[in-house]
Amino acid sequence: MEKKEFDKGKVAGLNTSIDYSEGAIVSRTILNKETGSVTLFAFDKGQSLSEHTAPFDALVQVLDGTGVILIDKKPFEVKKDEFIIMPANIPHAVEARERFKMLLTMIKSK
Repeated sequence: MEKKEFDKGKVAGLNTSIDYSEGAIVSRTILNKETGSVTLFAFDKGQSLSEHTAPFDALVQVLDGTGVILIDKKPFEVKKDEFIIMPANIPHAVEARERFKMLLTMIKSK
């Protein structure tokens, strides 16, 4: 059974903390605070998050594979060890043309 929260003060691996699931998107929250959140995602090939907006900038770091981030319908291919910032209040979406893992960091600001 997967733990809901990570142990504080213990080393953990990003890629080993989440597994792929056939035909699905798996997510695991690392931190969820009033000031923001950090979430791991594992996308199977062909999976996507539909277009939406968020009230805050969001940082996407690709940990494994290659993902496509659409910002205002413009595609950006982001590979392992690369990142992109999705700007607040601009429509964005995520597509997995192959399996990939990403870390999403959202810091809430006024």
